[in-house]
Amino acid sequence: MRVRCRQVEPFNQEAADDLIQKDHGLHPDDKYLKPGRIPHIWCPGCGLGVVLTTFIEAIRRNGLPIDKCAVVSGIGCTGRVAGYLDMDTYHTTHGRAIPFATGLVLARPDTSVTVFSGDGDLFAIGGNHLIHAARRNINLKVICVNNFNFGMTGGQVAPTTPLEAKTSTTPTGNAEPAFNLPALAHAAGAIYVARWTTFHPRQLVHSISQTLEKKGFTFVEVIAPCPTGFGRPNKLGSGLDEMRFYRENSEIKNGMDPRLGTIKLRGKLIVGTFVNEDRPDFLENYNTKVVSKVVGKSDNHGKGRAA
Repeated sequence: MRVRCRQVEPFNQEAADDLIQKDHGLHPDDKYLKPGRIPHIWCPGCGLGVVLTTFIEAIRRNGLPIDKCAVVSGIGCTGRVAGYLDMDTYHTTHGRAIPFATGLVLARPDTSVTVFSGDGDLFAIGGNHLIHAARRNINLKVICVNNFNFGMTGGQVAPTTPLEAKTSTTPTGNAEPAFNLPALAHAAGAIYVARWTTFHPRQLVHSISQTLEKKGFTFVEVIAPCPTGFGRPNKLGSGLDEMRFYRENSEIKNGMDPRLGTIKLRGKLIVGTFVNEDRPDFLENYNTKVVSKVVGKSDNHGKGRAA
């Protein structure tokens, strides 16, 4: 029997752009997404699509103009987010999203700068940058998508891989305790710390929306399914199975001490907004405690010479 193959027409960028300009039958998120980049390349069941959607909804809810938003991401599955957003975005080198974003927000303090990256990028090679940006209270909004492994490069063990969990580099189980990301971020100086799963999109939108209104270093951890790199070796099932697990095993504890939020393999997930406080950010401290003194000394010195 002869099988007739359907011909697939090549992607036409001009036709896609024309469709968007006509503005009929479009999805409300299309104005935030680069033409021709959807469908995405993430694995079936991956939680990154949910996180991206909640970020867009938070921007819309806050009424932020696209030309006043910037997103910086590093290397990894989450780093692909920058390539889908139709705004000023920067896909940086491995672990260097935060220092790049720091320069951006200091040069353009009128811009809302979000660092959108993964647990491996932010807390392995990029860990030192994160703790010092939090200590300085740089005005950055950090969204960390935690899927417990280095998903894009082969499912290797990561700083967030739970004890005893299996990965491609720990086939008999992980012997290293994992970082508790909210506790680490708060201890370093983050003024806003929250954790949600991709089963909690409404709460996640609310948290991201809150961070966009705050001035200082904020941190939101999102637990997301990785059925390929993490779910498969640990027999967690499909992405939908992992979402069911989040539904059945998540407990919301707003205001809880984040040190109590350690994640165990197949254990309870404590989620919520743990920390929400205010203190002067880096630029405010710099202007009031450094620049003002330099200007004052200069004025006094000038008056002395004039006399």
